Amino acid sequence: MTALQEAPAQEIGRDRRRKEDARLITGRTRWTDNIQLNGMLHLTMVRSPFAHAKITGIDTSAAKEADGVVGVFTGQDLGDSQGACINAWAITTDQVTPTHLPMPTDRVAFAGEVVAVVVARSAAEARDAAELVEVDYEELPAALDLKEAANDTVLAHPDLGTNKSAFWRFDSAEAGTGGNVEEAIAAARESGIVIEREYRQQRLIPAFMEPRSVVVDPTGEQITMWSATQIPHILRFALAATTGVPESKIRVIAPDVGGGFGGKLQQTPEEMIAFAVARKVGRPVKYTETRSESLLTAHHGRDQWQRLTLAATKDGTVTGLKIDLLADLGAYVALVGGGVPVLGAFMFNAIYKFPAYQFNCQTVLTNKTWTDAYRGAGRPEATYAIERLMDELAHELGQDPLAVRERNWIKHEEFPFQTVAGLQYDSGNYEAATARAKEIFGYDDLRAEQARRRASNDPVQLGIGVSTFTEMCGLAPSRVLGQLNYGAGGWETASIRMLPTGKVEVITGASAHGQGHETAFSQIIADRLGVPFEDVEILHGDTQVAPRGLDTYGSRSLVVGGEALVRAAEKVIDKARPIAAHLLEANVDDLEFKQGRFGVRGTEAGIGLTEIAGAVFAAHNLPDGVEPSIDADATYDPVNFNFPHGTHLCAAEVDTETGAVKLRKYTCVDDIGVIINPLIVSGQVHGGLVQGIAQALWEEAVYDDTGTLVSGTFTDYLLPTAADTISFDIDHTTSPATTNSLGAKGVGEAGTIASTPAVVNAVVDALRPFGVADVQMPCTPERVWRAIHATEGDQA
Repeated sequence: MTALQEAPAQEIGRDRRRKEDARLITGRTRWTDNIQLNGMLHLTMVRSPFAHAKITGIDTSAAKEADGVVGVFTGQDLGDSQGACINAWAITTDQVTPTHLPMPTDRVAFAGEVVAVVVARSAAEARDAAELVEVDYEELPAALDLKEAANDTVLAHPDLGTNKSAFWRFDSAEAGTGGNVEEAIAAARESGIVIEREYRQQRLIPAFMEPRSVVVDPTGEQITMWSATQIPHILRFALAATTGVPESKIRVIAPDVGGGFGGKLQQTPEEMIAFAVARKVGRPVKYTETRSESLLTAHHGRDQWQRLTLAATKDGTVTGLKIDLLADLGAYVALVGGGVPVLGAFMFNAIYKFPAYQFNCQTVLTNKTWTDAYRGAGRPEATYAIERLMDELAHELGQDPLAVRERNWIKHEEFPFQTVAGLQYDSGNYEAATARAKEIFGYDDLRAEQARRRASNDPVQLGIGVSTFTEMCGLAPSRVLGQLNYGAGGWETASIRMLPTGKVEVITGASAHGQGHETAFSQIIADRLGVPFEDVEILHGDTQVAPRGLDTYGSRSLVVGGEALVRAAEKVIDKARPIAAHLLEANVDDLEFKQGRFGVRGTEAGIGLTEIAGAVFAAHNLPDGVEPSIDADATYDPVNFNFPHGTHLCAAEVDTETGAVKLRKYTCVDDIGVIINPLIVSGQVHGGLVQGIAQALWEEAVYDDTGTLVSGTFTDYLLPTAADTISFDIDHTTSPATTNSLGAKGVGEAGTIASTPAVVNAVVDALRPFGVADVQMPCTPERVWRAIHATEGDQA
């Protein structure tokens, strides 16, 4: 037994530099592309230049004779061994889902689809030989325009007979969560206000820092795959389920992964092809995409048309909301692609007390790259729509947009609150976040400056944009996901191993790709077990080390995976308690655990948890019937989502002569519950803000009328740099979540969800004197200029 020692300082709430960063910034990382194996071969994909075409012939003879080439394979060559890309979320029982082979055998459905793979001794030799593969195509009409595709003008998959994949509806009257929306709209037309708008969510590309890469080694007892993926566990399941290889014979490792933003939440054709080729040639293989391939064929995001109807009384109290959505799936129904707009269905009502609500979504197949989750996944689209609508309502009423929001939002004393969309918001304080944001932003002063500029006809007008948002995150409750026909659960697992040296080894089913898991999780464990932060090691991303898990997406790592850690830690303490009592010769009921030690109440006697770990390892003096282990596992499946929220305010200057938009000031006050590591949170918020602002001002994936992606390089797909943005003022209020013991809420997507409407609202606000009510994203100088001059023409 040791004397009482000074306990480690509290970790939760402490700024900690990330454990991961030392190796990341000193080049000691293990990206997938860095992996070298003896005898490894390299792959290059031969891709279709056409958006839609029959494959009438493939001549691989010249490529097979090229220097260094080991083999050239087509879909016919690989057959069933290539498996299939799965859709894990059929949103309706009658969803139309085209078969998605990694390499099609008879027809390509988007430009960039793989039709053959070259295997060579070096990457350069594989690339050169790929140029020698001759593919004959019979080009077919392509379904490219979303609205036309929804009318089946041209079929993306002629064998299916339609482009309409699934129609999904939520109606508050049918669900018993609210009134009849058609009646609410009809009443508003008679004696209130009806706002009808159509907004475009442009197509976006995740553009993660590290291109996708995969290495497969088939030479051991297991087939081992290293992949730059967010989902090693789900990927292993998909490989086994579609190739027939037993899951126990597959090991998937996600080593250091350089970002994802949802773009690596996928079972990719390239992973499946590499798996099949490695098995066929019996040697390790590697495939790493080029940046152009990444932009062309890694899945895209957003791409919706939103038709919206908001009903309100003449004083601005909302009475109904109706959403009609067209969502472009691209050529295939991706892993969770069809479900992305469904996630938004529960968020269009946002923080407001709508008494009636209806959401209608038609998902549509086109001959473009398939879409799936992209940072926020459904929630940014919903938030954009409702926050733009609330600004339109305020303009119609001639009232301040914050005043209209306050009239309609849920008051802090009304929590927990059952929404019209059927969710229960557990906690929040919209008043506090908004008051703090207004104070930091200098809202009243900026409104006064705006009035002066308008009065003087300043060519550079000032716009003020508002976004008060909430989101559902911690994608998890398995029963809810089951009700939505999702193909998996939402639980997460954790294991804690108390090592005899006093160190702690923690295994999590979450898989990091830049979020700082190793740091934040170490802080949680250090506090719960009372051990030094430095003595905790987090293991993840390897299905052999962490055999169970559901990986990382939807801001779930902390609120689901972190809670699993807490529960495993509590089990460790519970298992150690009778051993501590035995060693201290005390009654179990007289023990208390505090800051890493069991103490006997009323005395100074005590023993540390790490000492117990050593005693358990020796097992020389344990109570009868107690196993020699205090290691513990836990699986956590929450009963509800959690709901961060915040108020974002943006001031933008718009040059009315050139259309140029310049951000002047941006303030956000987010309520993400209890903060584990403020430094990591700041990084998440800053990165999220830039990503959302980029949608508002710069980013757009553009196809020409043949289905060729014309924004396939960073010359044309405009990612912002630090020089394009400004410093942000960020702060927080705290309403602890009640759905987990940490009191934490998700933060990874908050900035992206809230910032896009804040910026666009600011741009439109600056142009109100010109009669402009909308600028389609991205708000480029040309679009802003054209919007100004279009209204001038109308006024003339």
